[in-house]
Amino acid sequence: MKIQLLRHATCLISYQGKKILLDPMLSPAGALEAIPHVPNPAYNPLVELPANINLSDLLANLNAILVTHTHRDHFDNVALEILPKEIPLFCQPADSDKIKTAGFLAICPVMESHIWSGISIHRTAGEHGTGEIGKNMGPVSGYVLKSSDEPTLYITGDTISCSEVKQSLEKYQPDVIIAFAGAAQFHEGDPITMTVHDIADLAQNAPQAKIMVVHMEAWNHCRLSRKELIAFLKDKSLGNRVLVPENGTELILE
Repeated sequence: MKIQLLRHATCLISYQGKKILLDPMLSPAGALEAIPHVPNPAYNPLVELPANINLSDLLANLNAILVTHTHRDHFDNVALEILPKEIPLFCQPADSDKIKTAGFLAICPVMESHIWSGISIHRTAGEHGTGEIGKNMGPVSGYVLKSSDEPTLYITGDTISCSEVKQSLEKYQPDVIIAFAGAAQFHEGDPITMTVHDIADLAQNAPQAKIMVVHMEAWNHCRLSRKELIAFLKDKSLGNRVLVPENGTELILE
């Protein structure tokens, strides 16, 4: 299995010989309005896609698309316009109608599980924040990919540490985790994505897993930096098991 972080939550996953694009957010830097009610007023995305990414080649060789939810930092208008429409697109059922109206022809809503090309795709739950803010963020999902020839991969989606995440860890015993962090937060309320302490909880509850942390330094409501997270991981002696890749980095995980 190979995972290449493009930017934010957008990753290219090579799994069981298939290339799967996760949460495609493909707009140029500064093309989208800032999230309001946060300290950083900068337009989004905060950075360009990495220079080593040839978008035309990437899109021409895709086998599938996997969307955790359709917030614009995970599935933007550029992605809606330029992604190939005929390849399978896996999503949560709540998003299927929206995606269908954009012209995608092979939408596969994952209710609980779906088998595709020898890969079992299981949808997991999470909490995109607490209280009223969490409710207003709408439904979000994570996914588990399983195959007899690959490590089990758990993609948390936009969630904080919660009982649903712990249940997914217990049920699937993942070998590799893509954790959506960034400690995204508004002026009011608690964080809506994982903080340093949530990542520590994840590592504690999945001691067998390698964890790849993404969803940082690309969207204006994310407050956790790579530098801050790396320092925290070093202090907790987690640096060897929790990876914090730069945009464009490809990791081989066996």
